[in-house]
Amino acid sequence: MIFHSLLEVIHASRDCLVAGDSCSSDETCSPRLRTLRQCVAGNGSMKLGPGARSQCASAVSALLSSPLHGCQCKRGMKKEKNCLSIYWSLHQSIIHGLKLVESYPYETVERDYNYVRLASISADSDVGMTTVNRCLDAAKACNVDDLCQKLRTEYVSACIKPTAKSGLCNRPKCNKALRRFFDRVPADYTHELLFCPCTDTACAERRRQTIVPSCSYETVDKPNCIAQMRICKADYVCRSRLAQFQYDCEPSKTSASGCKQENYGACLLAYTGLIGITITPNYVDNSTSSVAPWCSCSASGSQREECENFLGYFTDNICLSDLTLPQTISYGLPPTHIHSFPTLLTRVYTVLSNKSKRPCIHYLPNSPLFYNF
Repeated sequence: MIFHSLLEVIHASRDCLVAGDSCSSDETCSPRLRTLRQCVAGNGSMKLGPGARSQCASAVSALLSSPLHGCQCKRGMKKEKNCLSIYWSLHQSIIHGLKLVESYPYETVERDYNYVRLASISADSDVGMTTVNRCLDAAKACNVDDLCQKLRTEYVSACIKPTAKSGLCNRPKCNKALRRFFDRVPADYTHELLFCPCTDTACAERRRQTIVPSCSYETVDKPNCIAQMRICKADYVCRSRLAQFQYDCEPSKTSASGCKQENYGACLLAYTGLIGITITPNYVDNSTSSVAPWCSCSASGSQREECENFLGYFTDNICLSDLTLPQTISYGLPPTHIHSFPTLLTRVYTVLSNKSKRPCIHYLPNSPLFYNF
């Protein structure tokens, strides 16, 4: 109890909303925060006059020793945009030239995966079957969980319901419901729905349709990625989720796993955080596991390289490509376990099917993969 109370105090001290309130009530911090907000505003430097750059640099330097430095937000929290606006007041460094690359917008969230629960659901529905449809199992698993079923129904309804005026779906409402689903439903369910492995095109198309692409992001013609990035960076939530994704899924050729941060669960969560924003990624078709946002680099002109680098973060990212292998992504496991996981998973299904459909841990191989029960 004491430990959890301490954690709450620590997290509260890192909350940008709390830090912002603390700064606003401090006679020394408050004017510096106001100056900084003028610095990052579109025409703020003009209002500050000829000494704008110096004033901005001084404000930033002073605030680096305040509670604002190091504050973060929680994905999907109430007043998320307000919290992120405070974060970016300090971290938007176009004018003052500082790049605080060691920081990122959202708090790190550790989530465990309940392997036995998912396997048990499959055993309940597919006893005696030689082929397991993991995507169907994922849908069934969601339907028996109250929160998952409720929020999934909400986003599907929001994404397929046509508006009275245009007859088209309400894209903003659809995307808001999608973000709510992926922010609030445990990863056990969302990862299974989004990354279930498929062996045929019908299954793959059902998987691709999980986020209702026709409403959530598709247009007749693919927009330019640079234009989409510009729209994204003008929105606090979109900019923050992209920054988090680029941090948590940063590739590394020197890393044995291909991921610089070596945190597979964080990369998975950061990827799902992109769903429901301007640069929503999804499977490119129903015959591959490749993912990309709905945009292209045609007509990029002198920004072609920048555009291709952005797309490459999805299409040519060794960290993301390893994570999106079906055997690993549903369970947040590192690629080094790929060779052994299918065998272990099969054993789980077999055991559960033959032992009254209840988890029997002592029948499983002696593997660290199953120590998190």
